[in-house]
Amino acid sequence: MKNSEIKGLSLTELKEKITAEQETLQRMKFGHAITPIENPMKIRESRKLIAKLKTEFRAKTVNA
Repeated sequence: MKNSEIKGLSLTELKEKITAEQETLQRMKFGHAITPIENPMKIRESRKLIAKLKTEFRAKTVNA
């Protein structure tokens, strides 16, 4: 997800995306612990996306 797409989301959309990505990350971590996933870099990408979403959420709540 690009930064311009993230900036275009509303607060409720951001909150939904954050929870969805956190659930996905949790499932990937559990799956990776049992059997290694094909591309472990997806875990890092997911963590970074969550951080970007949280940063934008925080910026919008402070400015609003």
